[in-house]
Amino acid sequence: MGNPVVHFEIGCRDLEGTTAFYTGIFEWAATTMPMASLLNTNSTKGATGHITALGHEPHQYVLFYIEVEDITQKLAQIEAAGGKKVIGPVPLPDGKKFAWFSDPGGNTVGLITKG
Repeated sequence: MGNPVVHFEIGCRDLEGTTAFYTGIFEWAATTMPMASLLNTNSTKGATGHITALGHEPHQYVLFYIEVEDITQKLAQIEAAGGKKVIGPVPLPDGKKFAWFSDPGGNTVGLITKG
């Protein structure tokens, strides 16, 4: 039995703005507290992961992926809200697509389609 990923944390300078960015785009619920916003992603799915050696920059990074229906539409919504597309969408062998974006504070996050 493995040890599942059960939590993620997004560091930021602007707590209110970063919380509004993620809750608005991904329809998450937030509970505010001093110095943090607890996020409820409304998901019953667990998180799996992988290790990658890209062979180019960035060599060292940690990333989490958010599952979306329409990756192109979600990237447009992200850019309209002040984020930036970094990579993609890129097709995967299993028929899914992935992309990376940066939020307004500069954190890089991944998107992946349901399939």
